[in-house]
Amino acid sequence: MARTKAPDFEAQRERILELAAAAFAASSYPSTSMSDLAAACGTSKARLYHYYESKEAILFDLLDRYTQRLTAVVTRVEAEGERLGRTARERFADLLRAFLAEYENSQTRHIALINDVKFLAEEQRDRILQRERDVVAAFGRQLRLAYPERVTAENQTPLTMTVFGMINWTFTWLKPGGRLSYAAFAEMVVGLIEGGLVVPSPPTSLP
Repeated sequence: MARTKAPDFEAQRERILELAAAAFAASSYPSTSMSDLAAACGTSKARLYHYYESKEAILFDLLDRYTQRLTAVVTRVEAEGERLGRTARERFADLLRAFLAEYENSQTRHIALINDVKFLAEEQRDRILQRERDVVAAFGRQLRLAYPERVTAENQTPLTMTVFGMINWTFTWLKPGGRLSYAAFAEMVVGLIEGGLVVPSPPTSLP
């Protein structure tokens, strides 16, 4: 007879994923054992196995749920933009803000997405990577709609990846509660994309 799941089964799994993401970020995925994860969760290894059959299963569920959340961010911002009558540029700015807000709230999960996809089994890795590609493609479409005079079919991908290059590695230097907030940084990125990086002209020498 199958073991009955407790009413808080899913809540416990979410807690395990949150603590596992923190452990992977602190010590790296390869060097973190199920015993380490059990200790981080304040439980026994046997009880941890009740929720996940392996460390690999924890990593996959962590990345699967997180990439679904990123997909949901795109869908939500697009729907809200349409409902509120936002312009294409406003929608893209909203998308940038929403992604950085998600990155702030999911910093250790984002670190796992950047660093640990390679440790998944091939089928699982392909699933996560395909979802990442879908998110990037949706991001690129919104960028092109926002700036049709600058973004073309030929340069859409490199420009999209340039934008991701500005925001994807913020976890290495931008800390929640730090002097520069994620929200303030989001406005910096929006301003940079809108107006470009303005370099002051050198002073004119007097005759």
